[in-house]
Amino acid sequence: MKFVDITNDIAFRKILGNESKKKSLISFLNAVIDFPKNEQVVDVEITNPYQLGKLSGGKSTIVDVKAKDKKGNIFIVEMQIAEFDFFHKRILYYTSQSYVSQIDKGVEYNKLKPVYFIGILEFEIGHNPNYFSRHKVLDIETKEQVIEDVEFNFIELPKFNKTIDKLESSIDQWTFFIKNAENLSLIPESVKDEGLKEAYTEADRRNWTKQELEDYERASIKERDEIGRIEFAEKRAKIEEKIEVAKQAKLMGLSALDITKLTGLSIEEI
Repeated sequence: MKFVDITNDIAFRKILGNESKKKSLISFLNAVIDFPKNEQVVDVEITNPYQLGKLSGGKSTIVDVKAKDKKGNIFIVEMQIAEFDFFHKRILYYTSQSYVSQIDKGVEYNKLKPVYFIGILEFEIGHNPNYFSRHKVLDIETKEQVIEDVEFNFIELPKFNKTIDKLESSIDQWTFFIKNAENLSLIPESVKDEGLKEAYTEADRRNWTKQELEDYERASIKERDEIGRIEFAEKRAKIEEKIEVAKQAKLMGLSALDITKLTGLSIEEI
């Protein structure tokens, strides 16, 4: 077996956004969301199902799967390749929009159903050392949740370092799959969950069409280009900042040698 990279937008949507293979998404949602056993997701309607033709020209840095269960709960699952400005604000806006768009003006508020956001991130966003964090609106003193209906869940892949023999929970199993599948050659024996087994099977390149694999490779190139563009922009910004410091230092009368020590720029650059 040779598995695809699950963080690739085509792979991500094929595995978790496939209307005919909903067992994987149901398993993933139940692994992440802290539902009581008798309230777990048993079926979902994927509101933006995987469609190859519509994905081949899409963005690679933001990939989402939207679904709704039988109770009307709304789930938004996103794969984020790289951080960008106002990331937190966009998530809050996007999730809030999904919440308020459920009803028209004048309709009773009791028609509103909870919205659960799940972000799978290839970067770190907070100081919590755990790779998985859950965020709700709570009373700061009592930790009581008076305002309900909106919840944010984050899986920070860089913080996940568990080996296959240290996986303790369903979310551990799923996160291991998302981060490490492309480096495996077999489905781990420890995988017992049928939804996760289905995900591994869908991730096996042998089960992909030629067109899907071509779009998968195209998406990988776009993702690398996007990451390269961001890294180049960051590097250029740092250089420009150093140049500005060097200019100010020269105006203050500092020697070229001192400016070199201050900025890291070479004598020639100064």
